[in-house]
Amino acid sequence: MSIYAVNRMCHNLMHDKNFRYAMQNYPEQVVAGLDLTEEERAAVLAGDVGTLYLLGANAFLLGYLTRFEVLGLTLPVYNARMRAVDGMTPRTDL
Repeated sequence: MSIYAVNRMCHNLMHDKNFRYAMQNYPEQVVAGLDLTEEERAAVLAGDVGTLYLLGANAFLLGYLTRFEVLGLTLPVYNARMRAVDGMTPRTDL
């Protein structure tokens, strides 16, 4: 279940300083080593939290991306991308 890897990535941002540094400075290399589908990988690198949410990622954990401004995500950008998928149903069959 690769969406677990997205959630774990977000969790690691909060709890692992070395991982956080790598994601802030070398995101392509870090993401290449994660067990993600191509769709998830593209969404992570684009900072497309709306798509990740619809794929089943935890919205609370995705918020860690903004806390550390990883992948260019600031709070206003995060909010806009999440509002863009408001009303759409995220996957729950994971």
